[in-house]
Amino acid sequence: MTDKVVVTCALTGILTDPEKFNVPVTPEEMARAARQAFDAGASIVHCHFRDQRPGMGKMWTWDLEPVGKILKAVKAAVPEIIINMSTGALGDDIDGPLACLATYDPEMAACNAGSLNYLKIKKDGAWAWPPLLFDNLPAKINRFLEVMTAHDIIPEFECFDTGIVRSVGMYQQNGMFRGDPHFSFVMGVDSGMPGNPDLLPILVEELPPNSHWQIIAIGARGGKWDIWDLHRRGVELGGNVRTGLEDTLYLPGGDRAVDNGQLVDALVKIVREVGQEPASPAEARRMLGISS
Repeated sequence: MTDKVVVTCALTGILTDPEKFNVPVTPEEMARAARQAFDAGASIVHCHFRDQRPGMGKMWTWDLEPVGKILKAVKAAVPEIIINMSTGALGDDIDGPLACLATYDPEMAACNAGSLNYLKIKKDGAWAWPPLLFDNLPAKINRFLEVMTAHDIIPEFECFDTGIVRSVGMYQQNGMFRGDPHFSFVMGVDSGMPGNPDLLPILVEELPPNSHWQIIAIGARGGKWDIWDLHRRGVELGGNVRTGLEDTLYLPGGDRAVDNGQLVDALVKIVREVGQEPASPAEARRMLGISS
């Protein structure tokens, strides 16, 4: 389906304060956001899970009960949608995300494919937060992949830098996963790959045969690179694309997005301007090799 593009919507992310930004938190809000994204043209929703306790909505949770309620609400609102579950966790304690994968068996799940010094600097040179390591050593990655393989969950390898893209090919050669590789180029994180459209052909050239890939364009207003130009170049090169309130809070014109549906609308407009169409969930399953 060379004229189809898979559009993913990352509904909420973590740490963005729901008191300041319109990010969904509750099962009802997540379901509504998923429906908005689907109606605008998304076939996949990437789901993080927020703490449901009062005042804790910007924090994440791996508690099975609230995670299950969110997933049930999303599926009730959009039965045909593909769910891609987040798994990102700092440190070696990954029992929570592993339990969620094994219990709820999503069709896809993110697999952070390498470590990153997660940094951001203020204009005065001070750190925006204490520098930290987003640690994803091969042994940790393999624990995720073992559970994903056991439950026929397709891993989507999130790659924050060029060396991480190349590492996924090594994981494949080592037998850590089976099937065609699925890549997400995470571009625009301050200490990772820049959101430079000229970098895309280099990344694509480094992919193993039969790879699927998409762009995760991270950014706010006024950055060096326009994330919407990055999306356009990705579609031109044959890639898939992702947007949502996890990735950006702003529309192409600079206005703050009211909801996920607006962001997907903007992205689908770019897809169509390039001469493609957003894939339906059924088409996306066939394109990505997801067995229904």
